[in-house]
Amino acid sequence: MIKGVIFDMDGVLVNNMAVHFKAFAAMAERYNLTAEPGADFTHLNGRGNDDIINALFPAELVAARGVESLAAEKEALYREIYAPTIRPTAGLQELLAELKREGIRCAVGSSGPKENVAFVLEKCDIEPYFEVRISGDMVTHCKPDPEIFLTAVKELNLRPEECLVFEDAVSGVMAAKAAGMRVVALTSTHTHKQLAPHSPAMIVEDFTPLTLATLRSLWND
Repeated sequence: MIKGVIFDMDGVLVNNMAVHFKAFAAMAERYNLTAEPGADFTHLNGRGNDDIINALFPAELVAARGVESLAAEKEALYREIYAPTIRPTAGLQELLAELKREGIRCAVGSSGPKENVAFVLEKCDIEPYFEVRISGDMVTHCKPDPEIFLTAVKELNLRPEECLVFEDAVSGVMAAKAAGMRVVALTSTHTHKQLAPHSPAMIVEDFTPLTLATLRSLWND
């Protein structure tokens, strides 16, 4: 039976990947890079900033500025750009309210930094629904490693088989399945065709078709 739900953040709580692209483009302009770092970002979705910064920025710049400094700079730009238009994914607030009424415990399990998690929860007015918040800077290994989800489950004091994960990235689906959890995938970042080979329990566009009864049915399949 479902007792807990763990939500990824980027592409799940908010449909924000285009904003991350804009932040990377701003970074490219700031450092006079000839190639836009965000141009080939999709395959890195769900991973931690260490992986992303090293993959997208020139080694000389990373060596000179440091991964942590570049990541903090990029995330500050992201929050500045996104603040005026941020809104939760369609149907999210209604589903969270139902889960809370029914005593289902909720957590955030994101590879993003804690500053971004706090920003999204506050700006979307959904802070009260989440009793556990796990960010990428709280773990040693980010997705596709299952550590983020296993840490969230431990903090919820539940077992993996009692929890459902919402993810949008292939690496996140892989991490949740490696943690022994059922996964519902959103098509905010990858297409249905791209997600299907990784066998999530369900693939949806957003949260509008989902109810607790729908989620409980995944345990009866």
